[in-house]
Order: sequence, then structure tokens, then C-alpha cells
Amino acid sequence: MDRRPTGRARSQFDDRLLELVTRPRAVPAYVTLAKHLWNHFEQWFTFVFDPRVEPTNWKAEQAIRPAVVNRKVWGGNRTAAGAKAQGVLMSVFETCRRRTLSVVDHISQTLRWFGNRLLPRPVLLPAR
Repeated sequence: MDRRPTGRARSQFDDRLLELVTRPRAVPAYVTLAKHLWNHFEQWFTFVFDPRVEPTNWKAEQAIRPAVVNRKVWGGNRTAAGAKAQGVLMSVFETCRRRTLSVVDHISQTLRWFGNRLLPRPVLLPAR
């Protein structure tokens, strides 16, 4: 059952937030936070109103977990180029995993394509 506010409940939510962010504050940092919350209301609270948006970043955290473990085991990247290469490779690995594609096949096809542009270009993302 979807418990997201609609109609009157949404209006009450907006009114309550407005009340909270416009209340006088003694600490300047609280004033800054209140302004930021109000100015970016739609970005902060999208998950409350859109059922397609997860309320946490758990999936994103889990998606980058292998890269974090790899970085810790191997001591990080020594250069910006190395960090970028690892980021690209981890993205390819994760995309292949999610699409149930062979990483080895995709990378070998990509390397062959760089050597012979007449071959079909390997694509990970579906066409729009």
C-alpha cells in the first residue's frame, strides 16, 4: 500500500515544512540549513511523493561496494588516471553484472572494435 501524501496531506506537509523553516533561529548554521531545505525542497523530499524514488541510497552504496573493497585491498589508486580507469572498469563490471552479460566477452569485443572499426561497436546500455 502506498502511504505517500496526496492532495490535502501534501498541502499539510508543505505547510508544516514552511512553518519549520521560517521559524526564527538563533544559530546562523540553522538558518542556513533551513534556507537550504526550503530552496531545495523538491530534491530533498522527492522520495516522499514519487514511489519510483527510493528513500535511501542503499542500492547505490551496494553498487560501489566492490570498488571500495578493491581500493582498500590494493591500497588505492596512485594517480588520477588510475582512479579514472578503475572507475570506468568498475562501472562496466557492474553494468555487465546487472544485465547478465559476460564481462570478459564485452571487454574482448570492445578491444577488438578499437582495432577494427568495421566490427559492430559493443554497447552496454539499451538503445532509447
